[in-house]
Amino acid sequence: MNLSRSPLSVSGLAMLAMFASACGGGEETGATPPPAAPAPPAPVATAPAAPPKATIDYGALERDEVNRRALHHNLPLYWVADKNDNKSVDPDEVVSLLFYSGNGTRNAPRWVENGKFTPAFEAAFSKLLQGEPAPKADLSAAEGERRKLIAQDLDQGFPTLVRSDLTALSADEKNFVRHVFAAADLVDTLYLTQKGVLGLEKNLPADDPASAALFFRNRGPKCAAPKTEKNPACNAIPGTTKVPVDVYPRPLQTQAKFCETLEKAPNAKKLLEPFSAVREIGGKLEPVPYGQAYKELTSAIANELRAAAGALTDAKESALKAYVTAAAQAFTDDNWLPADEAWSKMNAQNSKFYLRIGPDETYWEPCAHKAGFHVAFALINRDSLIWQEKLTPVQQEMEQNLATRIGAPYKARKVTFHLPDFIDIIINTGDDRQPIGGTAGQSLPNWGPVANEGRGRTMVMSNLFADPDSLRFRRRASESLLTKSTMGLYDDDPKASLLSVILHEATHNLGPHADYVYQGKTGPQAFGGSIAAMMEELKAQTGALYFTDFLKKKNIISAEVAMRSYVSTLGWTFGQISRGMYTSTGERKPYSQLAAIQLGILMDEGAVTFDPNAPAANGKDQGAFTVHPEKMVAAVEKMAKTVGAIKAAGNKDAALALTKKYVDGKLVPIELIITRVLREPKAALVYAVDL
Repeated sequence: MNLSRSPLSVSGLAMLAMFASACGGGEETGATPPPAAPAPPAPVATAPAAPPKATIDYGALERDEVNRRALHHNLPLYWVADKNDNKSVDPDEVVSLLFYSGNGTRNAPRWVENGKFTPAFEAAFSKLLQGEPAPKADLSAAEGERRKLIAQDLDQGFPTLVRSDLTALSADEKNFVRHVFAAADLVDTLYLTQKGVLGLEKNLPADDPASAALFFRNRGPKCAAPKTEKNPACNAIPGTTKVPVDVYPRPLQTQAKFCETLEKAPNAKKLLEPFSAVREIGGKLEPVPYGQAYKELTSAIANELRAAAGALTDAKESALKAYVTAAAQAFTDDNWLPADEAWSKMNAQNSKFYLRIGPDETYWEPCAHKAGFHVAFALINRDSLIWQEKLTPVQQEMEQNLATRIGAPYKARKVTFHLPDFIDIIINTGDDRQPIGGTAGQSLPNWGPVANEGRGRTMVMSNLFADPDSLRFRRRASESLLTKSTMGLYDDDPKASLLSVILHEATHNLGPHADYVYQGKTGPQAFGGSIAAMMEELKAQTGALYFTDFLKKKNIISAEVAMRSYVSTLGWTFGQISRGMYTSTGERKPYSQLAAIQLGILMDEGAVTFDPNAPAANGKDQGAFTVHPEKMVAAVEKMAKTVGAIKAAGNKDAALALTKKYVDGKLVPIELIITRVLREPKAALVYAVDL
């Protein structure tokens, strides 16, 4: 439906006058003179007609371009889909997005009221029709180039919607959700404080909404997309260089290898425990618990969580209430073990919600030791019960199978972890909201008795990256790298990639786990933080491949599903490699490096081959990969033994040998993969909630 109106016809201002004429012709003697002509009426002036309201052509831009320009203008506006296929945006097709301009879950504008676009939407769409944001003044050459780089970084991520309808919740449940949202906003602030970027937004150029959009999307001023992240000029705040994180003293971070300095310190074990910040006290480096280092924020979060627990009046949510109460206490006293215990007792059967709030993963900071605060808030997807029924009976057999494959020094242990919960994400904040891409699965906690005793929870984010936009970009990238025969095994169904995520997260709980100790050293102590993080993810993703055949032999999945899962996983590998192997400051990218190692091993074993002369499935590119199904199982078994043995023995030299050969070597055509995959934008998650 086009809301344009026909223009009104406007006439010019007219003056009305009446004139009488006298009869002439000579006088007549004795004739009666004619009556005097009446005076003309006073002219009547009409007010100028109001100019017509400018019409807005809501079909002037395609959907992709509307969403792209909205991001560049830092507008929380999203065109969901052209539902009626009329090539024009309609009121029932747009949503207002959360997390723009630091507003978190608050103050989202209303684009539609009573089924019609609001004046705010009309003004916003008019901006989009004007094109790129225009600066207020002429720009220097350097500033003009910086803004071009900002636009390039934004365009490498395609806004991809995560939308949740919570309107059917009860009044008490909605109250609970609002308090969780408030806590989540505070956690976001806490995480940005940890990162050292909170407050920098005041230095953003006032006439540059694209830089503001990048700052809030990337969780800081640095560009984050693969093509631009290493360019120092690509920065939302002109002149900003490296931003030091807040969990370590700033002067220490000026040292080239400050992480190694910390890891070799006499009190390294205390300094590098995950739930503290390092501070210089009396000339010495000391750990300060998060609750003390960030007391104002942690106290405010605890208060919101207590209010959220109070809103849970349904007895069916007793497990959730117990966890939220325990998490509130942990934000107060820094004791996270009771919260983990309460959290481990939640599952897909005793709550409709999924919530994890606290400090967990360490990948976000340069040394990979300190846990970043995050929130994952979701609804339970009941489909998870199907996979739990399939995998729970064989989880101990999976552990024994993997232990046998790895061999000494690893020995099988008793495992009782949850398998897996499918969750439909409502919002992510803190360390869970990534600039581009996002977490598709997670196994938590990473430390403590719940993790060590196999009582942690595994979850798969079942509503992420399954949207039509993500699927079309993923297929086009795969068609540029795989031969036509291998693309015949490719599956657009998200379930093909979902199996890999399930097995990845399950394997985090199998084999040498996060707190596994060999010769008195944990993984981080044996490998160092960054290598340990990469090796743990390599183990998990190797398990995703390894246990595919295990499930096939158990008749849990078919041979066809297994092969399609292998090919889908190869597509995931390409995507991770395309992000590059190292950050702009030289830190390892765990997922990118593990992907290169896996592809390299499969190539060495002949399960995947690359022919520089083979045509790709898209008919345009030359040089493509082929999967050889008959060699896949043996290659994966060898990979599982190699990776598992390195991790079990804490063999840092062997781990570095893998990176030297496959990450830094020439076997894997990394640059070719990067070039082709980066033709397509990656998903940049945006959020909307109907409450």
